[in-house]
Amino acid sequence: MNDLNKEIQFVKGIGPKRAEKLHKLNIFTLKDLIYYFPRQYEDRSKVKKINQLENEEKVTIKGVITRMDSYSPKKGMNIIRMDMRDDTGYIKLSFFNQEYIKRAFKSGDSIVVFGKVKIENNFKEFVPIEIEHYSSKPQSNCKIEPVYPLTYGLSNKELQGIIRSVLTKEEFKVKEYLPTYILEKYKLCGIDFAVRNIHSPSNKEALKIALYRLVFEEFLILQLGLFYFKNGVNESSGIEFKENEKLNDIIESLPFKLTKAQNRALSEITQDMTSSKVMNRLVQGDVGSGKTVVALLALASAVLNGYQGALMAPTEILASQHYDSFKEILERFNIKSELLVGSLTKKQKEKVLEKVKNQEVDILIGTHALIEDKVEFKNLGIVITDEQHRFGVRQRGRLSNKGDSPDILVMTATPIPRTLALILYGDLDISIIDELPPGRQPIETIAIEHKRRNEAYENLVRSEVQKGRQVYVVCPLVEESEKIEATAASELVEELKREFFSDLRVGLLHGKMRPAEKDAIMDDFKNKKLDILVSTTVIEVGVNVPNATLMIIENAERFGLAQLHQLRGRVGRGNHKSYCILIYNSKTEVCKERMAIMEETTDGFKISQKDLEIRGPGEFFGTRQHGLPELKVANIFKHIKILKQAQLEARYIIGQDRRLQLKENQKIKEEILYKFSEREEISLN
Repeated sequence: MNDLNKEIQFVKGIGPKRAEKLHKLNIFTLKDLIYYFPRQYEDRSKVKKINQLENEEKVTIKGVITRMDSYSPKKGMNIIRMDMRDDTGYIKLSFFNQEYIKRAFKSGDSIVVFGKVKIENNFKEFVPIEIEHYSSKPQSNCKIEPVYPLTYGLSNKELQGIIRSVLTKEEFKVKEYLPTYILEKYKLCGIDFAVRNIHSPSNKEALKIALYRLVFEEFLILQLGLFYFKNGVNESSGIEFKENEKLNDIIESLPFKLTKAQNRALSEITQDMTSSKVMNRLVQGDVGSGKTVVALLALASAVLNGYQGALMAPTEILASQHYDSFKEILERFNIKSELLVGSLTKKQKEKVLEKVKNQEVDILIGTHALIEDKVEFKNLGIVITDEQHRFGVRQRGRLSNKGDSPDILVMTATPIPRTLALILYGDLDISIIDELPPGRQPIETIAIEHKRRNEAYENLVRSEVQKGRQVYVVCPLVEESEKIEATAASELVEELKREFFSDLRVGLLHGKMRPAEKDAIMDDFKNKKLDILVSTTVIEVGVNVPNATLMIIENAERFGLAQLHQLRGRVGRGNHKSYCILIYNSKTEVCKERMAIMEETTDGFKISQKDLEIRGPGEFFGTRQHGLPELKVANIFKHIKILKQAQLEARYIIGQDRRLQLKENQKIKEEILYKFSEREEISLN
């Protein structure tokens, strides 16, 4: 019974049909089941008299059924009415399509009901959520009741029953894996107590104790895994680069002057590169703040010291753009750049790989193609990943392993609040470029309801095109499927041509296109051969067209705030006034709040902080891209003190036992393997 890796359908009382429902919740093993935690709790221990009830409150009441009847107002609908009284008054209960109520209850029965109170014009009604016969030991009511995230066809009660049936088996016990010294040091309860009380709390205090243990555990495993895979405490010697006067010549040759923030970041990078330790630095910069040129200068610095450099970007469009700008600036200084992307022919790839191996290439720029086994550097000195949140932690590790302790620089245009940076980059030094280059115009953002959509196309788009400007239209994010998004984008192009712009040049860009097609479309847009570019989110990162001054984002409510901010950053890159129109089709308060934030500020740090608060870190980043285990109970805002404790402990453990080989750390190592291996294939040996 204690085999937590047992497939869920073979657990007694579950079977194939129930297992199918559980699979939709990503529950495949017994361990997945017991670690499928409630999202919230209802305190059903609060019992009130009928005359004490307040409108809209959720509460438990006890009483006697005085009358029951049922009727069917229309086909397929049955309503059961129940009158109930206690010693203070009467209240009506209504049950919709719950035939079993007639069989299970009758007038005169004593009952306990948990539900929601509705009071209108002194008329009290109770909408029941759970009803039971009153006994000395009620099963659900009068307790703290867990509420789980659910899928269609699986009720909260059913899932609760499945978990309870496992936990109440006498022989079932969750084995402890944290060392005794950690339990004692942080006054943590055992894992078995924590799991039982997270699902079925005996009281509020027990729930609090269980939550503390599980929050600490989640943060500890996350931090240990990150430190392990990212070599977070690696104090080994790195390359001691020397400062080179030629770097100043490259800076002088730039067609613009570096901002103070760029100079500050470059100075911090130079300090790291000239030290004896391996550089591990994150450069955070808002959209359009000029991170790329800082990366270019770091790579040039390594090359001037006789080393090679690598830059990995998430898309071919962005990699190609970097390659073009690097070549233009560095070629005159005899620094050779090459591009390695999936769309190259086999012959072209082989030629590039041969040059890299013989150090006939100084800087290799590419996509995931850079981490393939065939890519061999002769003398790799620095590794840079752009838009690092698009790469898993081990993908970045595989690139740096192609050199002998190369310096590591990661860049992101998604500004990350320091609280989250604590988790994701606890082992990195952080440079922030928080200043836009001179001449950049602020982007005016206007959120409009869907009913005003035609107005935006007929007036704003035409107005900008008549001024000689260009327009982006971003297709709504349907779901994570390039095929579906491609179809939606194609349909939008046809609609715009048919309904609004039969006389204008409208192009289409989406993820299902071949790289050569994408490049051709982007070149046409850059070279003003298109007036309007309809695109999916492939234009989110790094694309630079200074003449584009208007962006329209359809169904803006389907995007996260950070992503809307990234998309908006594609305009406002020239000297002309730029606009971003957010068309939304939702009337919820959350949607209105999010749209208001986008209208109020263009500060990426403020926006990402709000995005995190609204959506939580898992959704904000996309755990899959990060390769990070999901935080099921820990919350970086509420539990920042516990996070800091866990991070200190993780540093101590890795500092004492780098490979987690001590006997006391073996079970922790297994847990890291379990949590991280769900996302990417890994080895801890």
